[in-house]
Amino acid sequence: MNITEFAALAGVSKTAVSRYFNNGYLSAEKRAAIEEAVRRTGYSPSEAARGLRTRRTRQIGVVLPRLSGESTARVVDGISLVLGDKGYRMLLANTANRPEREVEYLDALRQSGVDGVIFLASIFTPEHRAVLKSMHMPVVIVAQQYDGYSCVYHDDLGAARDLTSLLIQRGSHPAYIGVTAQDRAAGLSRREGYVQAMRQAGLPVRTEDMCVSGFRMQEGYVQAKALIQARRPDGIFCATDAIAIGAMQACRELGLRVGKDVLIAGVGDTTLGQVTATPLTSAHLHYETSGQEAAQLLLRLLRSQGAGVRNVCLGYEIMERASTGVL
Repeated sequence: MNITEFAALAGVSKTAVSRYFNNGYLSAEKRAAIEEAVRRTGYSPSEAARGLRTRRTRQIGVVLPRLSGESTARVVDGISLVLGDKGYRMLLANTANRPEREVEYLDALRQSGVDGVIFLASIFTPEHRAVLKSMHMPVVIVAQQYDGYSCVYHDDLGAARDLTSLLIQRGSHPAYIGVTAQDRAAGLSRREGYVQAMRQAGLPVRTEDMCVSGFRMQEGYVQAKALIQARRPDGIFCATDAIAIGAMQACRELGLRVGKDVLIAGVGDTTLGQVTATPLTSAHLHYETSGQEAAQLLLRLLRSQGAGVRNVCLGYEIMERASTGVL
């Protein structure tokens, strides 16, 4: 019995059969159907067929959240510098900030013959865990920490804590606009940094002073406008520069002077934040360096045939500008 005949018997596609026998991600329903067909027929692919792809391709898959993001572009620049010098090509997969597409692209790269994968991660779900476990090549994760995998990430907690402390030192009792806590770095760690700074300063941490936004500037604008109208905070720490720039726009529409009536800080040190009407105080994260570190780490894993796990944590610099009253 060949794979086409077996797939027809099981009522699934040949791709699903291939994923099953290579420990790839499958829905519970398809996995159960294949297991039942195996029980009835005793089918298994030949070892020759399973071992067809053993040669190096000198191609590296890079899974990223969106091509338009400045931070993503800086990471990819860093990856490209290292891989290009070593004769490797990148295959870019743009997930448009959709976690389900991350899983799909990781699984596609697992089957494509690339030598390794660099994954600019957002959140982790059981589906992410399953597909990563099935990868038969080295994987390096960028921007998040994930147990059992080599990771390159930023000190998000420290950056958020220091920025919140700066707002407090400038005389404000800052509110917080963050992102989903499913994002361990931009969401969970930066929120914890805000909370730590508030507690260290002896200030109350109030749920009504904290809200969750999407990553887009417009979403930051909407959340900031609602927060200002309801609470009128004299400071806002934002988990990203995009959110902070949206908050600055909300302040202007409501007749508040950024850097005077309301102090604002973000994370990322984007070019746009530097050239806004009131330049944005932000934490500079070393995105290009993180890409270089990830590529170098992946090449080391390829040389050692995937042995060992290494984590690299990168620092940050606080860039004080007029949005916190620094002139």
